[in-house]
Amino acid sequence: MNRFIAGIFWILLYLVAVLAPMFIMMIRPTPPGRSFWVEFSIALGFVGLTQMGVQFLLIARYRKVTAPYGIDVILQYHRLIAMMALFLILAHPAILMIHNPALLGLLNPLGGTWASRSGLGAIAALALLVATSVFRQQIKLDYERWRLTHTLLGFAALVLAHAHVSLAGSYLNTVWKQAMWKVFGAAMLSSLVYLRLIRPALQKRERYRVAEVRPERGENYTLVLEPVSHRGLRFAPGQFAWLKLGQTPYTIEEHPFSFSSSSEAAGRLEFGIKVLGDFTRELRHVPAGTDAYLDGPYGAFSLDLAPAAGYVLIAGGIGITPLLSFLKTMADRQDVRPVLLIYGDRSWDGMAYREELDELAGRLNLTIVHVVEKPPQDWRGESGFVTADLLARHLPREKIKREYFVCGPPVMMEAVRAALLERGVPRESIHSERFNLV
Repeated sequence: MNRFIAGIFWILLYLVAVLAPMFIMMIRPTPPGRSFWVEFSIALGFVGLTQMGVQFLLIARYRKVTAPYGIDVILQYHRLIAMMALFLILAHPAILMIHNPALLGLLNPLGGTWASRSGLGAIAALALLVATSVFRQQIKLDYERWRLTHTLLGFAALVLAHAHVSLAGSYLNTVWKQAMWKVFGAAMLSSLVYLRLIRPALQKRERYRVAEVRPERGENYTLVLEPVSHRGLRFAPGQFAWLKLGQTPYTIEEHPFSFSSSSEAAGRLEFGIKVLGDFTRELRHVPAGTDAYLDGPYGAFSLDLAPAAGYVLIAGGIGITPLLSFLKTMADRQDVRPVLLIYGDRSWDGMAYREELDELAGRLNLTIVHVVEKPPQDWRGESGFVTADLLARHLPREKIKREYFVCGPPVMMEAVRAALLERGVPRESIHSERFNLV
């Protein structure tokens, strides 16, 4: 199954999963004498609830699901759908109370019924989940605490919402409907069990060990892992994996990093890492021999998924990491296709991997353009930022099919993407991937 067909298949399956519970509950017998607005509000509630439940499937990192899109697209969709689910779930009681103001008393958590209390609890948990995700940086909630809070609030919202539907009981008036509803809830929660319990058990069987932590230019370094009693991980150049360190994979602390090594060398994995926070700062001092666990590979940001006669790679800062994997892989494969690398960073002295890139240029049909934001006095190359004018000076003019890969800070990627589109590069030939998980 090619990526396009697989992508369509998963979209259709998603729509079925979201809408099926609503239609199943509408099969007769149904509660008699309901007005249009009551039925409409209940339909919105069902759709919002199933959208919320399907989020557990999206975050479980099933490779077959993420492969057609890239996990960054899945995570961005996860955020948007969570917002939509909250809107639909809020619309459910709002429409009921506008239609029948006497129901406003149910908003009192000390009054009402257990059905209304569980519904209010579900809404509160979901609203808090969205708020802590959107405003995580403003409230200074660190990544690990956010992940734990996010998981617990999601679990609480789903359980309370299912309790609300079961206690309200209007559309669960037959044994088979009750069974279907329980099966749906169990399927959603099983993804959380798989992600937090089963997958770590599988990771424990394929343990890695830190071989070295090698300092690079600037606040960058390379983490090198070697497999313990297994052959290692096969990945496509440009992909990434979630990393855990320590004696056990049963930890909430894991972070995504791109492979910087060749995909042809599965027995020795390298990750290019920049010091950006507490975890990456401490990672520099991890001693050799420390146990490590990987969940991956993930991502659709790979030259193996975009065959072409040539490539243009545009990197900003540590965004060079997956592109370095491209070049090392091409060198190991003795790939002679032409590649242009435009690599920008703040300073010449802090430009990571520049010596390694020069060595690769001797093995590849590779042209490198360095762009330094704050160049030294004797600098004669490009300076400032990667702009439309700079691209006009350096982009290849040969009329062959090329694919363009852009990786770096979000502002840089957006600017470069816009500049490439202005120059007539087809939208489908521009590839980028973001690690903005929240």
